[in-house]
Amino acid sequence: MKFSQLTIVALVLIGCESYIEKPGPRYVATKGEPWPKPQTQIKNDEYFVLRPQFFEFQVKNNAKCTLLHDAVLRYQSIISGLYESVDENLKFVSHQHHKKEWLSDNNFIGHLESAIVDLSGSCDDNDYPSQDMKENYSINITPDNAEIQSSTIWGILRGLETFSQLIYIADDYVSLRINTTSISDYPRFAHRGLLLDTSRHFIPVKKMLENLDAMAYNKLNVFHWHIVDDQSFPYVSRKYPELSEQGAYKPSQVYTPAVMQQIVEYARVRGIRVITEFDTPGHTRSWGVAHPEVLTACGGNLAGEYGPMDPSKVETYNLLAGLLGEVSETFPDQYIHLGGDEVDFDCWESNANISKFMKKENITDYKGLESYFVQRVINIVDALKAKSIVWEEVFENGVKLPTETIVQVWKGPWEQTMSEVTLSGKTAILSSCWYLDHLDSYGDWQKFYNCEPYNFTGVDSQKKLVLGGEACMWAEVVNEFNVISRVWPRASAAAEKLWSAENVTDIKEATLRLEEHVCRMNRRGVGAQPPSGPGFCP
Repeated sequence: MKFSQLTIVALVLIGCESYIEKPGPRYVATKGEPWPKPQTQIKNDEYFVLRPQFFEFQVKNNAKCTLLHDAVLRYQSIISGLYESVDENLKFVSHQHHKKEWLSDNNFIGHLESAIVDLSGSCDDNDYPSQDMKENYSINITPDNAEIQSSTIWGILRGLETFSQLIYIADDYVSLRINTTSISDYPRFAHRGLLLDTSRHFIPVKKMLENLDAMAYNKLNVFHWHIVDDQSFPYVSRKYPELSEQGAYKPSQVYTPAVMQQIVEYARVRGIRVITEFDTPGHTRSWGVAHPEVLTACGGNLAGEYGPMDPSKVETYNLLAGLLGEVSETFPDQYIHLGGDEVDFDCWESNANISKFMKKENITDYKGLESYFVQRVINIVDALKAKSIVWEEVFENGVKLPTETIVQVWKGPWEQTMSEVTLSGKTAILSSCWYLDHLDSYGDWQKFYNCEPYNFTGVDSQKKLVLGGEACMWAEVVNEFNVISRVWPRASAAAEKLWSAENVTDIKEATLRLEEHVCRMNRRGVGAQPPSGPGFCP
């Protein structure tokens, strides 16, 4: 026994002595490679040097369009901001030395002083991004000129983002370069979202806007705002102000109508939809602080407690009709997320009035009761001329969903559910493999990157019903101090899977591009965490 123990110790020591770590970053970042990866891209060795103080975008059409004008100014500022890093490096590197280096390079073809922005279609400053918006664009950078082209403002926004990512700090650390490049690009999926929970912990507006910036940098286009839940009700209702007055954590931790409009507008000009979720009939305990009459009063062993919304009361539907009507005016997107997940039936079962109601309505089980409730809420949404998104339990419980209702799949294993949802003719969005609150040690973005939304049994017509997916950031252990670093760059992995071609699966190649992309986000003020190990930003 003693000999065996000594042998083990010796082997451990030998293993420790064999540890070798090379100097420098673990993964050497790419230079001027976009994230997400474009559908087609041809990059040449020839390059321009940019001097931000002399570079400008030239708008070819729709010069009076405010959406376009503001986007151009925004990206002009982003490109100028790159020079701050160069300027810092110049303090330590001889300007004369680096100038001679690139001037003598045969691949240097001059200074790029402008890029044409060609919006060939119409531009309406009152437009909102939608499920049907077109985001196609092209970029051509030749020795003669540079041009970003799209037929829609939303495509121009994506093209400006990619163009800004093509610019990189060269190996001399003191020059900005962009290679001659040809890109034709479009999203693989129309719905590319991020859910953020602001009930479990309140997220201040500043962090909400930082997150929207990061979404734009990753070409995500749906902000799914899980705005209320059991724990708090921060949504300030004009019609029912008592909901937030009594249901929010504290008076200052609320989202006023003005703040919500600010967030919607900030998202809109970046081509991002805002879809709010008011989860019912479960996850509604905070509603009952001001309106206990809409919750189920539990009986039996649960006496004194409140459960999900009470489906038997007319007061429940009156409150929902009034609130959802207001929500449809506050948030202009055509969709409202109605939730429908994780409904605990124990309280319903213990309530005598609900038992009488079920008998009267010929409802035989509690899944049927939930279906009754959800059907009535969907009818409210239909009357508002809006459309619904629901969690997968609503589909599983057999609710008769309108044709345009979207089913969000979140549980695992998800492949069978995706197959069943699409086989029924319903559209689906996938979230099961992109739960950002599920942490692994070290960098764990790779597990999100390896998720393929089409990886379920189904024919082509079923695959066409997959609208896309959403990464989900539930906030039980996330607040304003760690939300950005928890989300980014982990959500970047989902963003690329939802934008880029299905055959973009090379983890090693993606690792190097993600190193560059995280530095890009950091320079723009997004507190994304390092993705894969030791490194630095040029």
